[in-house]
Amino acid sequence: MNADNSRARILARIRKAQGRPGGKPTEAEFDMIRTAMAEHEIGPLPGIALPPDQLAQFRSECARQGSTYAEVGGYGDVPGEVAGYLDRLGLEKRVVLWPELANLEWGAAGIAIDNRPAQGSDRTGITGCFCAIAETGTVLLLSSPSQPKATALLPETHVCIVRRSRLVDTMEEAFAMLRNERGEPPRATFFISGPSRTADIEQTIVVGAHGPYRVHVILVP
Repeated sequence: MNADNSRARILARIRKAQGRPGGKPTEAEFDMIRTAMAEHEIGPLPGIALPPDQLAQFRSECARQGSTYAEVGGYGDVPGEVAGYLDRLGLEKRVVLWPELANLEWGAAGIAIDNRPAQGSDRTGITGCFCAIAETGTVLLLSSPSQPKATALLPETHVCIVRRSRLVDTMEEAFAMLRNERGEPPRATFFISGPSRTADIEQTIVVGAHGPYRVHVILVP
């Protein structure tokens, strides 16, 4: 049975049990949800006072989470920074990236690019992000056909380009920005705080268990 059909049948049964007609939510129901979200009061915020230097806080948290960090003068400098990063680690100069980054001068930096979603054989993925959070050294990515999440999660090395204007202090500010700019979140919204890690087996930290084991953040003005 098709997975989409199964999902539709399950949701239709739930709607019927709730006494709501039709197989899909109506626009009036969506309006009710939007109104409830807009009127919902913000809950208690963490009482932690952040340092006044937002950028220093973000850089410090990146290091604590295990991400490496670099600043460049502009988007034109990104390929050179990526090339230097790959050279320092002895990694292949071939990357898969989001379409929005494909027009940078990668060839001049000696980097071959694949402008498509990542596959199992890809070693380095380059993405942008929706915003970054100084409090925790986190980047927030939103999935879409032009911004596939596989590019960030599948390769063993993830390079994330962060615009300085998209750096906020807290996760609460990130959610507020998402609501203000997008209204409704996309199908997948995910936070990345350093390389993937787990301690599920005997409480031993394993890096790269569920995603990249290297994360390199590049900040551009």
